[in-house]
Amino acid sequence: MNNQYHIIGLMSGTSLDGLDMVKCTFQKGNRWSLEIEKYETIPYPKYWEETLRNLHNKSEDEIEEINVKYGKLLGKSTLEFIKKNNLRCDFISSHGHTIFHQPEFGYTLQIGDGKTISEITNITTINNFRELDVSLSGQGAPLVPIGDLHLFPEHKYCLNLGGFANISIKEKGEIIAFDICPVNFVLNNLSRKFGKEFDSSGDIAKKGQTDLNLLEELNNLDFHKNHSPKSLGREFVENIIFPILDKYNCSVENKMNTFCEHIAIQIGKYLKNESVLITGGGTFNHYLIDRIKLYSNSEIIIPNSEIIDFKEAIIFAFLGVLKLRHEINCLSSVTGAERDSSGGDIYLK
Repeated sequence: MNNQYHIIGLMSGTSLDGLDMVKCTFQKGNRWSLEIEKYETIPYPKYWEETLRNLHNKSEDEIEEINVKYGKLLGKSTLEFIKKNNLRCDFISSHGHTIFHQPEFGYTLQIGDGKTISEITNITTINNFRELDVSLSGQGAPLVPIGDLHLFPEHKYCLNLGGFANISIKEKGEIIAFDICPVNFVLNNLSRKFGKEFDSSGDIAKKGQTDLNLLEELNNLDFHKNHSPKSLGREFVENIIFPILDKYNCSVENKMNTFCEHIAIQIGKYLKNESVLITGGGTFNHYLIDRIKLYSNSEIIIPNSEIIDFKEAIIFAFLGVLKLRHEINCLSSVTGAERDSSGGDIYLK
Protein backbone atom coordinates (compact mmCIF):
# COMPACT_ATOMS: atom_id res chain seq x y z
CA MET A 1 0.00 0.00 0.00
CA ASN A 2 1.23 3.49 -0.86
CA ASN A 3 2.57 5.28 2.23
CA GLN A 4 3.05 8.77 0.73
CA TYR A 5 0.22 10.94 -0.61
CA HIS A 6 0.41 14.24 -2.50
CA ILE A 7 -3.06 15.69 -2.09
CA ILE A 8 -4.88 19.01 -2.22
CA GLY A 9 -7.58 19.67 0.37
CA LEU A 10 -10.48 22.02 -0.41
CA MET A 11 -12.72 23.56 2.24
CA SER A 12 -15.48 26.15 2.24
CA GLY A 13 -16.84 27.10 5.64
CA THR A 14 -20.23 28.40 6.72
CA SER A 15 -18.78 31.87 7.34
CA LEU A 16 -18.17 32.19 3.55
CA ASP A 17 -14.67 33.63 3.91
CA GLY A 18 -13.71 31.95 0.65
CA LEU A 19 -12.31 28.74 -0.77
CA ASP A 20 -9.41 27.32 1.27
CA MET A 21 -6.88 25.27 -0.71
CA VAL A 22 -3.87 23.48 0.77
CA LYS A 23 -1.30 21.12 -0.77
CA CYS A 24 -0.22 18.49 1.75
CA THR A 25 2.07 15.51 1.69
CA PHE A 26 1.12 12.79 4.17
CA GLN A 27 3.58 10.04 5.04
CA LYS A 28 2.65 6.92 7.02
CA GLY A 29 5.35 5.64 9.38
CA ASN A 30 4.98 4.77 13.06
CA ARG A 31 2.55 7.67 13.02
CA TRP A 32 1.25 9.96 10.29
CA SER A 33 3.47 12.91 9.36
CA LEU A 34 2.27 16.03 7.60
CA GLU A 35 4.08 18.50 5.35
CA ILE A 36 2.22 21.64 4.27
CA GLU A 37 3.62 22.79 0.95
CA LYS A 38 1.34 25.61 -0.30
CA TYR A 39 -1.91 27.18 0.83
CA GLU A 40 -4.24 29.92 -0.33
CA THR A 41 -7.70 31.30 0.32
CA ILE A 42 -9.59 32.62 -2.69
CA PRO A 43 -12.26 35.12 -1.56
CA TYR A 44 -15.63 34.54 -3.17
CA PRO A 45 -16.80 37.12 -5.67
CA LYS A 46 -20.13 38.72 -4.76
CA TYR A 47 -22.04 36.31 -7.05
CA TRP A 48 -20.77 33.20 -5.28
CA GLU A 49 -21.07 34.65 -1.79
CA GLU A 50 -24.72 35.53 -2.39
CA THR A 51 -25.45 32.27 -4.24
CA LEU A 52 -24.03 30.07 -1.48
CA ARG A 53 -25.65 32.12 1.28
CA ASN A 54 -29.12 31.83 -0.27
CA LEU A 55 -29.03 28.47 -2.05
CA HIS A 56 -30.98 26.66 0.69
CA ASN A 57 -34.05 28.67 -0.39
CA LYS A 58 -33.91 27.44 -4.00
CA SER A 59 -35.56 24.48 -5.75
CA GLU A 60 -33.95 21.05 -6.07
CA ASP A 61 -33.25 21.67 -9.78
CA GLU A 62 -31.54 24.99 -9.05
CA ILE A 63 -29.46 23.41 -6.27
CA GLU A 64 -28.32 20.62 -8.58
CA GLU A 65 -27.43 23.15 -11.28
CA ILE A 66 -25.32 25.12 -8.81
CA ASN A 67 -23.80 21.89 -7.48
CA VAL A 68 -22.25 21.25 -10.91
CA LYS A 69 -21.42 24.92 -11.52
CA TYR A 70 -19.69 25.12 -8.13
CA GLY A 71 -17.82 21.91 -8.96
CA LYS A 72 -16.49 23.69 -12.06
CA LEU A 73 -15.34 26.60 -9.89
CA LEU A 74 -13.54 24.20 -7.53
CA GLY A 75 -11.93 22.31 -10.41
CA LYS A 76 -10.72 25.43 -12.24
CA SER A 77 -9.47 27.04 -9.00
CA THR A 78 -7.53 23.89 -8.13
CA LEU A 79 -5.94 23.73 -11.60
CA GLU A 80 -4.82 27.37 -11.30
CA PHE A 81 -3.43 26.67 -7.81
CA ILE A 82 -1.45 23.69 -9.14
CA LYS A 83 -0.08 25.54 -12.17
CA LYS A 84 0.79 28.73 -10.30
CA ASN A 85 2.79 26.84 -7.66
CA ASN A 86 4.09 24.02 -9.91
CA LEU A 87 2.64 21.40 -7.58
CA ARG A 88 2.58 17.64 -7.73
CA CYS A 89 -0.98 16.55 -6.96
CA ASP A 90 -2.13 12.94 -7.19
CA PHE A 91 -5.49 13.42 -5.47
CA ILE A 92 -8.02 16.14 -4.59
CA SER A 93 -10.09 15.87 -1.42
CA SER A 94 -12.99 18.32 -1.22
CA HIS A 95 -15.36 19.08 1.62
CA GLY A 96 -17.45 21.33 -0.63
CA HIS A 97 -19.89 23.84 0.84
CA THR A 98 -22.67 22.83 3.22
CA ILE A 99 -26.17 23.87 2.08
CA PHE A 100 -28.25 21.68 4.41
CA HIS A 101 -27.26 19.87 7.58
CA GLN A 102 -30.24 18.21 9.25
CA PRO A 103 -29.03 14.85 10.59
CA GLU A 104 -32.14 14.54 12.76
CA PHE A 105 -34.03 14.10 9.47
CA GLY A 106 -31.29 11.91 7.94
CA TYR A 107 -30.18 14.63 5.54
CA THR A 108 -27.00 16.58 4.81
CA LEU A 109 -25.79 18.21 1.59
CA GLN A 110 -22.38 19.58 0.63
CA ILE A 111 -22.28 20.89 -2.94
CA GLY A 112 -19.32 20.92 -5.34
CA ASP A 113 -19.79 17.95 -7.66
CA GLY A 114 -16.82 15.57 -7.32
CA LYS A 115 -17.26 14.09 -10.80
CA THR A 116 -17.02 17.58 -12.30
CA ILE A 117 -13.89 18.41 -10.29
CA SER A 118 -12.25 15.17 -11.45
CA GLU A 119 -13.18 15.74 -15.11
CA ILE A 120 -11.86 19.32 -15.16
CA THR A 121 -8.58 18.54 -13.38
CA ASN A 122 -8.05 14.97 -14.63
CA ILE A 123 -7.17 14.13 -11.00
CA THR A 124 -8.87 11.50 -8.81
CA THR A 125 -11.24 13.36 -6.46
CA ILE A 126 -12.82 12.37 -3.14
CA ASN A 127 -15.82 14.25 -1.74
CA ASN A 128 -19.20 13.82 0.05
CA PHE A 129 -17.72 12.81 3.39
CA ARG A 130 -20.78 13.26 5.61
CA GLU A 131 -23.59 11.37 3.89
CA LEU A 132 -22.62 7.81 4.84
CA ASP A 133 -22.40 8.61 8.55
CA VAL A 134 -25.81 10.31 8.47
CA SER A 135 -27.26 7.23 6.75
CA LEU A 136 -25.90 5.23 9.72
CA SER A 137 -27.93 7.46 12.10
CA GLY A 138 -24.92 9.63 12.93
CA GLN A 139 -24.58 13.39 13.06
CA GLY A 140 -22.23 13.45 10.06
CA ALA A 141 -20.20 15.93 12.11
CA PRO A 142 -17.76 16.88 13.32
CA LEU A 143 -15.38 15.01 11.02
CA VAL A 144 -12.17 16.79 11.99
CA PRO A 145 -11.47 14.66 15.15
CA ILE A 146 -9.93 11.76 13.23
CA GLY A 147 -7.29 14.28 12.08
CA ASP A 148 -6.90 15.63 15.60
CA LEU A 149 -6.26 12.08 16.79
CA HIS A 150 -3.59 11.23 14.20
CA LEU A 151 -2.03 14.60 13.27
CA PHE A 152 -2.18 16.58 16.55
CA PRO A 153 -1.95 13.87 19.25
CA GLU A 154 0.02 16.03 21.70
CA HIS A 155 -2.97 18.23 22.63
CA LYS A 156 -5.81 16.94 24.82
CA TYR A 157 -8.19 19.48 23.33
CA CYS A 158 -8.46 20.77 19.75
CA LEU A 159 -10.86 23.69 19.43
CA ASN A 160 -11.93 25.18 16.10
CA LEU A 161 -13.48 28.65 16.03
CA GLY A 162 -15.09 28.86 12.59
CA GLY A 163 -18.71 29.45 11.67
CA PHE A 164 -19.32 27.23 14.69
CA ALA A 165 -17.13 26.19 17.61
CA ASN A 166 -16.34 22.51 17.73
CA ILE A 167 -14.05 20.66 20.08
CA SER A 168 -12.38 17.27 20.21
CA ILE A 169 -11.31 15.81 23.55
CA LYS A 170 -8.82 12.94 23.84
CA GLU A 171 -9.18 10.70 26.87
CA LYS A 172 -7.41 7.37 27.45
CA GLY A 173 -6.77 6.74 23.76
CA GLU A 174 -10.37 7.55 22.84
CA ILE A 175 -11.72 10.75 21.34
CA ILE A 176 -15.09 12.46 21.55
CA ALA A 177 -16.05 15.61 19.70
CA PHE A 178 -19.07 17.85 19.19
CA ASP A 179 -20.22 21.31 18.23
CA ILE A 180 -20.47 23.79 21.12
CA CYS A 181 -22.14 26.92 19.74
CA PRO A 182 -22.16 29.28 16.75
CA VAL A 183 -19.23 31.69 16.47
CA ASN A 184 -18.45 33.57 13.24
CA PHE A 185 -21.78 32.67 11.66
CA VAL A 186 -23.38 35.01 14.20
CA LEU A 187 -20.55 37.51 14.83
CA ASN A 188 -20.01 38.15 11.10
CA ASN A 189 -23.74 38.67 10.62
CA LEU A 190 -23.69 41.34 13.33
CA SER A 191 -20.50 42.90 11.89
CA ARG A 192 -22.22 43.38 8.54
CA LYS A 193 -24.59 45.83 10.24
CA PHE A 194 -21.51 48.09 10.46
CA GLY A 195 -20.60 47.41 6.83
CA LYS A 196 -17.74 45.11 7.89
CA GLU A 197 -17.42 41.45 6.89
CA PHE A 198 -15.99 40.58 10.31
CA ASP A 199 -15.00 42.17 13.62
CA SER A 200 -11.23 42.42 13.24
CA SER A 201 -9.55 41.53 16.55
CA GLY A 202 -12.94 41.83 18.31
CA ASP A 203 -12.74 45.63 18.49
CA ILE A 204 -16.50 46.17 18.08
CA ALA A 205 -17.43 43.55 20.67
CA LYS A 206 -14.91 45.01 23.12
CA LYS A 207 -16.66 48.41 22.97
CA GLY A 208 -20.00 46.88 23.95
CA GLN A 209 -21.38 45.82 27.30
CA THR A 210 -22.85 42.47 28.30
CA ASP A 211 -26.64 42.29 28.37
CA LEU A 212 -27.20 39.88 31.26
CA ASN A 213 -30.76 38.95 30.25
CA LEU A 214 -29.70 38.11 26.70
CA LEU A 215 -26.70 36.18 28.03
CA GLU A 216 -28.90 34.15 30.36
CA GLU A 217 -31.32 33.25 27.56
CA LEU A 218 -28.48 32.15 25.26
CA ASN A 219 -26.81 30.08 27.99
CA ASN A 220 -30.09 28.34 28.84
CA LEU A 221 -30.78 27.02 25.34
CA ASP A 222 -31.71 23.34 25.30
CA PHE A 223 -28.83 22.53 22.95
CA HIS A 224 -26.32 23.29 25.72
CA LYS A 225 -28.00 20.79 28.02
CA ASN A 226 -27.69 17.96 25.48
CA HIS A 227 -24.83 15.50 25.69
CA SER A 228 -22.69 14.58 22.69
CA PRO A 229 -22.99 13.53 19.95
CA LYS A 230 -24.45 16.82 18.77
CA SER A 231 -23.86 19.12 15.84
CA LEU A 232 -25.09 22.47 14.57
CA GLY A 233 -25.97 23.95 11.20
CA ARG A 234 -27.21 27.15 9.64
CA GLU A 235 -30.78 26.12 10.51
CA PHE A 236 -30.10 26.39 14.27
CA VAL A 237 -28.85 29.97 13.92
CA GLU A 238 -31.67 31.13 11.66
CA ASN A 239 -34.46 29.45 13.61
CA ILE A 240 -33.25 29.99 17.17
CA ILE A 241 -30.31 32.39 17.62
CA PHE A 242 -31.33 35.23 15.28
CA PRO A 243 -34.89 35.47 16.69
CA ILE A 244 -33.45 35.73 20.22
CA LEU A 245 -31.00 38.47 19.21
CA ASP A 246 -33.76 40.36 17.34
CA LYS A 247 -35.92 40.38 20.49
CA TYR A 248 -33.50 42.61 22.40
CA ASN A 249 -33.31 46.36 21.82
CA CYS A 250 -29.70 46.75 22.95
CA SER A 251 -27.02 48.06 20.57
CA VAL A 252 -25.26 45.84 18.05
CA GLU A 253 -22.02 46.37 20.02
CA ASN A 254 -23.74 45.04 23.13
CA LYS A 255 -25.11 42.05 21.24
CA MET A 256 -21.62 41.23 19.93
CA ASN A 257 -20.09 41.63 23.38
CA THR A 258 -22.80 39.42 24.89
CA PHE A 259 -22.45 36.76 22.23
CA CYS A 260 -18.67 36.63 22.75
CA GLU A 261 -19.33 36.15 26.47
CA HIS A 262 -21.78 33.35 25.64
CA ILE A 263 -19.22 31.64 23.39
CA ALA A 264 -16.49 31.90 26.04
CA ILE A 265 -18.71 30.53 28.82
CA GLN A 266 -19.86 27.56 26.74
CA ILE A 267 -16.29 26.73 25.64
CA GLY A 268 -14.92 27.22 29.15
CA LYS A 269 -17.13 24.41 30.43
CA TYR A 270 -14.92 21.90 28.62
CA LEU A 271 -11.38 23.32 28.96
CA LYS A 272 -10.49 22.03 32.40
CA ASN A 273 -6.77 21.19 32.16
CA GLU A 274 -3.79 20.43 29.90
CA SER A 275 -3.38 22.16 26.51
CA VAL A 276 -5.88 23.30 23.91
CA LEU A 277 -4.89 23.93 20.28
CA ILE A 278 -7.12 26.71 18.91
CA THR A 279 -7.61 27.18 15.17
CA GLY A 280 -10.09 28.80 12.78
CA GLY A 281 -10.81 32.43 11.91
CA GLY A 282 -12.08 33.19 15.40
CA THR A 283 -8.52 32.75 16.70
CA PHE A 284 -7.72 36.23 15.38
CA ASN A 285 -10.50 37.71 17.51
CA HIS A 286 -8.27 38.74 20.42
CA TYR A 287 -11.17 39.88 22.55
CA LEU A 288 -12.89 36.49 22.21
CA ILE A 289 -9.64 34.62 23.01
CA ASP A 290 -9.18 36.75 26.15
CA ARG A 291 -12.72 35.88 27.28
CA ILE A 292 -12.10 32.17 26.64
CA LYS A 293 -8.92 32.38 28.75
CA LEU A 294 -10.97 33.88 31.57
CA TYR A 295 -13.37 30.92 31.70
CA SER A 296 -10.89 28.07 31.10
CA ASN A 297 -8.13 26.32 33.04
CA SER A 298 -6.28 25.03 29.97
CA GLU A 299 -3.03 26.23 28.46
CA ILE A 300 -4.03 28.07 25.28
CA ILE A 301 -1.88 27.15 22.27
CA ILE A 302 -2.15 29.36 19.18
CA PRO A 303 -0.28 27.66 16.29
CA ASN A 304 1.24 29.25 13.18
CA SER A 305 -1.07 30.97 10.73
CA GLU A 306 -1.27 28.15 8.17
CA ILE A 307 -2.58 25.77 10.84
CA ILE A 308 -5.00 28.40 12.17
CA ASP A 309 -6.42 29.16 8.74
CA PHE A 310 -6.14 25.82 6.96
CA LYS A 311 -6.52 23.10 9.59
CA GLU A 312 -9.93 22.02 8.30
CA ALA A 313 -8.72 21.87 4.68
CA ILE A 314 -5.67 19.90 5.86
CA ILE A 315 -7.81 17.40 7.73
CA PHE A 316 -10.25 16.96 4.84
CA ALA A 317 -7.22 16.18 2.69
CA PHE A 318 -6.33 13.57 5.33
CA LEU A 319 -9.88 12.15 5.33
CA GLY A 320 -9.43 11.65 1.58
CA VAL A 321 -6.20 9.73 2.18
CA LEU A 322 -7.91 7.45 4.71
CA LYS A 323 -10.75 6.83 2.24
CA LEU A 324 -8.26 5.90 -0.49
CA ARG A 325 -6.69 3.43 1.96
CA HIS A 326 -10.15 2.02 2.86
CA GLU A 327 -9.49 3.02 6.48
CA ILE A 328 -11.90 4.48 9.03
CA ASN A 329 -12.23 8.25 8.67
CA CYS A 330 -15.45 8.80 10.64
CA LEU A 331 -15.73 7.79 14.30
CA SER A 332 -19.01 6.63 15.79
CA SER A 333 -17.73 7.77 19.22
CA VAL A 334 -17.90 11.29 17.80
CA THR A 335 -21.00 11.20 15.60
CA GLY A 336 -23.18 8.64 17.41
CA ALA A 337 -23.51 6.51 14.27
CA GLU A 338 -24.23 2.79 14.39
CA ARG A 339 -20.57 2.05 13.55
CA ASP A 340 -17.29 3.60 12.45
CA SER A 341 -17.12 4.12 8.70
CA SER A 342 -14.97 5.21 5.78
CA GLY A 343 -16.99 8.02 4.22
CA GLY A 344 -16.60 9.70 0.87
CA ASP A 345 -17.17 9.15 -2.85
CA ILE A 346 -14.17 8.53 -5.10
CA TYR A 347 -14.18 9.79 -8.70
CA LEU A 348 -11.29 8.27 -10.63
CA LYS A 349 -9.53 10.40 -13.22
